[in-house]
Amino acid sequence: MKIVLGLGNPGEKYSHTRHNAGFEVLDRTAAFFHVKMKKRCFCLFRQAKLNDALLVQPLTFMNRSGDVVHRFTSKVASPGDFAVVCDNMDLAVGGLRIRMGGGACGQKGLASICEALGTPDFLRIYVGIGRPADGESVIDYVLGIENDPEKKQLYEKILEDAARAVKKFVEGVSVEQLQQEFNRKGIL
Repeated sequence: MKIVLGLGNPGEKYSHTRHNAGFEVLDRTAAFFHVKMKKRCFCLFRQAKLNDALLVQPLTFMNRSGDVVHRFTSKVASPGDFAVVCDNMDLAVGGLRIRMGGGACGQKGLASICEALGTPDFLRIYVGIGRPADGESVIDYVLGIENDPEKKQLYEKILEDAARAVKKFVEGVSVEQLQQEFNRKGIL
């Protein structure tokens, strides 16, 4: 069984912020399969069950995303069956990067999952959000909503592309094929 975690923060306050890219991607992926994300296990996470996959949104706040991982690791046959979707400031807005393994890249939610799994060897789908402007704090930026019309259009497109990549991953498309089709740097 494949498990895909989308990282974000729970609550309307964080809805549609850059840091909730993982949640948004899984919401869109669930829509492809005509299912909805539903709260489970004392509201610790939302999930959608597909034929041979689970889409999971931890509701423990970003930095503690790994707290729910143990509930799903028994359903994963290998690290290759596990994927995480999250935002990445090192990619320009409109960028998408799919890679197997690697570090946490300063992303505390990703670090929490690496620690919980005991390995960094799982698929990552990074959604490019770009960097804050000079003088803008990182926290304000990632917890903000994109207002620039051109960047917003690119961001919406990359969320859709990331959802299509997740769909193909759960359908069994290889990592190499996903990388060839979806990896791009962005233009802003």
